[in-house]
Amino acid sequence: MTPRPDGKCAARNTKGSRRGGDKALFWIGQIRAARRVAVTESAIDALSLATIEQWPEGTAYVSTGGGFGPPTAETFSRLLPSSCRLVAATDRGQGGDILAERLREMAAGSCAGFGRVRSSAKDWNDELRGRIE
Repeated sequence: MTPRPDGKCAARNTKGSRRGGDKALFWIGQIRAARRVAVTESAIDALSLATIEQWPEGTAYVSTGGGFGPPTAETFSRLLPSSCRLVAATDRGQGGDILAERLREMAAGSCAGFGRVRSSAKDWNDELRGRIE
């Protein structure tokens, strides 16, 4: 962070997590009691999707924090109820497609179903911002 003349700080070269930091799951709602678990790539996208969907009861929103390595995938699969529908709500593009496929494979072995929802924008936050501008 770089202090500005007005006393506020300006972040440089930030992209959601610090260099060398661990990626972690972020979630809103009761995962273990959820009938539907929607997975996004960032916390802001999870919040944006929940807002777009008007926070439906029985849905938990999860963010992978931009990473879905073996430790994260293992932790997530332990949290996932076998009766839920897993929904990939990933970004548009190759990275989102890869994560969606990994989630589909996970759901095949541990969930009641799988689905995918796609934003009409690059991600759910961009879609939400487009709706309110």
